[in-house]
Amino acid sequence: MTPEQRARQNIDNQLKSAGWAVQSLKDFNPSSNFGIAVTEYPTQSGNADYLLFVDRKPIGVIEAKAEGKTLSQVHEQTERYATDTLKYIGKKEDLPFQYESTGTETYFTDARDPSPRQREIFHFHKPETLYEMFTQGTSLRSRLKSFPQLNFDGLRHCQIIAITNLENSFSENHPRALVQMATGAGKTFTAITSVYRLLKFAKAKRILFLVDTRI
Repeated sequence: MTPEQRARQNIDNQLKSAGWAVQSLKDFNPSSNFGIAVTEYPTQSGNADYLLFVDRKPIGVIEAKAEGKTLSQVHEQTERYATDTLKYIGKKEDLPFQYESTGTETYFTDARDPSPRQREIFHFHKPETLYEMFTQGTSLRSRLKSFPQLNFDGLRHCQIIAITNLENSFSENHPRALVQMATGAGKTFTAITSVYRLLKFAKAKRILFLVDTRI
């Protein structure tokens, strides 16, 4: 097999492990599975390596490359297929979920983000996960820009500053932030309040809260 054929074989296996049915265009049966990856789907500017259908609706595209290819250099191609006219079916909007993969390395972009960018992921999303993300209407990073006003009741001044500045950092699309507070200032309550607001207003799914127990 050529390097790209090996990459596609790995991608096929990873998609199947995530719950996708992989089908060729001539064998495409939109009712056969909740999530279907159709290979070599024709678009206005060429064939997309994989077009992702969830609940019969096209929502994503995968560009496959041979191992060793720098994936950051091929995103424009993925984006072009995601915005192209699709053969045989109509679509009212661009495909939001865009992947590049070599079978050993995979990048994902949610085009609905305020400033879309690639990020490396460990495996392809399940069809149910993409469906949930799609039906929410907006991306997580979009929702991080629209927290409602913080209720100051019961909060100390330093806690208000910490929570407000953290949410401002989120809204500016900074992937990292540090909250530094003195001993006894109420760090735990500050963290719990921030976690609550992330879950309720940004619809975050998982939040990792680490506590250093060293004395």
